[in-house]
Amino acid sequence: MRDAGPVTARMSLREATRAEHAAVDAVYSAFDLSTLSGYGRFLRAQSSCVASLEAALADPAQALLGDWPARIRAPLLAADLADMGLAAAPPITAPDLPDDAAVLGAVYVLEGSRFGGAVLARRLAPDAPARFLMAPTEPNSWRSFMSSLDRHLVRSPDFASAIGASRAVFHSFEAAGREELGLPRVDYV
Repeated sequence: MRDAGPVTARMSLREATRAEHAAVDAVYSAFDLSTLSGYGRFLRAQSSCVASLEAALADPAQALLGDWPARIRAPLLAADLADMGLAAAPPITAPDLPDDAAVLGAVYVLEGSRFGGAVLARRLAPDAPARFLMAPTEPNSWRSFMSSLDRHLVRSPDFASAIGASRAVFHSFEAAGREELGLPRVDYV
């Protein structure tokens, strides 16, 4: 049997947030991205979270990730909504991010959604604006971020803080999607 290698911070975060990620995927799969109305509702749900999270992360993420400004997608999302004649949804209150580990946990979810966006973009109607889903990335940006995770998440308290922040961000996205779809709210423990 082949050695799987060392467990990375990304692997640990992915495993610890598997249920939250699945819940977000389940809610967002209800948006019909092949229609402009379904895609517009999807973008509105995203808008509820992305701008407020990116604003909350601005200073601490810049301190940890020198390329943070290149990772920001809220202006692209706003432009796509404007092209569709839609207003952004009311913003969420960003979760508390008390330390570097929590900041990285929140960025982990946002960066993962960037890569998921490229997959979702294939389902769009041909005339749909796709700047947000097709946001360009710098070469090696994912690898660079994974290195940051591995450098900063080395102690149990760091992992706990990153996992807590990741879960809170996943919950925010799930709640925003449920709100846009008119689904019942979920109380998170």
